[in-house]
Amino acid sequence: QVHLVESGGGMVQAGGSLRLSCAASGRTFSWYGWFRQAPGKEREFVGAIRWSSRHTYYSDSVKGRFTISRDNGKNAVNLQMNSLKPEDTAVYYCAADDHLILSSHRLAEQYDYWGQGTQVTVSS
Repeated sequence: QVHLVESGGGMVQAGGSLRLSCAASGRTFSWYGWFRQAPGKEREFVGAIRWSSRHTYYSDSVKGRFTISRDNGKNAVNLQMNSLKPEDTAVYYCAADDHLILSSHRLAEQYDYWGQGTQVTVSS
């Protein structure tokens, strides 16, 4: 069966960096997405990657700071987070699905498989 295993969350000071990883076991999906949710907030799209082409997509709030990449050696998807800000504090989730309709990669409800979530806390 397919499992998504996340790692890399933690606490960091503003301006620092963290790298989150999402390892997929059992199979490879066509799409991987990263989402985040802060207390009292809606779940927010962070970015996505199409496995076959390595094309990436980002929300405006993280463009230039976050990078999603494919790690073939570990069969994983990484989220490199640089220049972190306190407003980046949230639980970060990895999601995956084998097919998405056009432009739906930003919608959490379109993904069927999810990791457990990992807390990222950025302090001032």
